[in-house]
Amino acid sequence: MYGFQEITADQLKDLSDQGGDFILVDVRSPAEVARGIIQGAQHIPLHILPMSLQQLDKSKTVVFYCLSGGRSAQAAAFAAAQGFDQVLNLRGGISAWANRGLPIGQLPGQ
Repeated sequence: MYGFQEITADQLKDLSDQGGDFILVDVRSPAEVARGIIQGAQHIPLHILPMSLQQLDKSKTVVFYCLSGGRSAQAAAFAAAQGFDQVLNLRGGISAWANRGLPIGQLPGQ
């Protein structure tokens, strides 16, 4: 066990629709994020996550995602190792989200 669980795109959509109290973090590169982001996500590229993790609230569930789920699994494992108790990885990443026909937005200012 890596200290985190996986969530499907449909489960994440349901959690969001139900007003779940969670933090959504996109760990992709700025160039990838410029092509679209899941609405409500914060962008923290994987390479700066170790320096930025303290800005996330440990008392909330944190959901990480990337393009296909690999980098976000690394981020989730890292967060769990740093004492985050409620960590989820979006299985299949934003690709799975888009393949379900779920909405992709833009970061503010883009």
